[in-house]
Amino acid sequence: MEDILESFDVSRETMEKLKLFQNMVLEWNKKFNLISKASEKDIWERHIVDSLQLCRFLSKKDEFLYDFGSGAGFPGVVLAVVGKEKFPKLKITLIESVGKKVLFLKEVNKTLDLNLNIINDRIENLKLPKADIISSRALASLEKLLEYAKPFCAEKTMLIFPKGEKWQEEIDTAKEKWFFDYKSTQSITNNKGCILLINKIRRK
Repeated sequence: MEDILESFDVSRETMEKLKLFQNMVLEWNKKFNLISKASEKDIWERHIVDSLQLCRFLSKKDEFLYDFGSGAGFPGVVLAVVGKEKFPKLKITLIESVGKKVLFLKEVNKTLDLNLNIINDRIENLKLPKADIISSRALASLEKLLEYAKPFCAEKTMLIFPKGEKWQEEIDTAKEKWFFDYKSTQSITNNKGCILLINKIRRK
């Protein structure tokens, strides 16, 4: 699991920020339901590394990344921590409708000096420029995610969605209503899961 960290060759400062973020999640989780209690003991692998692996699909040319349903900051905050060092042009917007989670994200943003744009609203209410990247983790089915993403998609927008073992079923269901191109890449943290890379989405 450390190989993924070594492959990005992140600085000590970046690593320290990831550790601090991890500690903040655990501390706030005592009062707020940010992550499941069962996943606390495996937080580094289950949440940090699981989010970190999405960095493989970012480019230094990317400018706007929207993270739907950011929750406790996975993957958005992790991408922002690494992005500050590796993807300096990247501007990340976290979109979260639950107020207490937004409070946490704002505290993380301030503590880690990340310059995140944090929006407390529902995705369907937003008017934002087209994105280069849209990410989302454990928010909704693929069919629903495509519905959310469509207004923010340009020709080259890439959707990066980690999915569990039923990812092929989600693809098949989504194809009943949508045309899209996709690639699947094996997840580092879930041998039955994958990372879906989707673009050129259009309604049937």
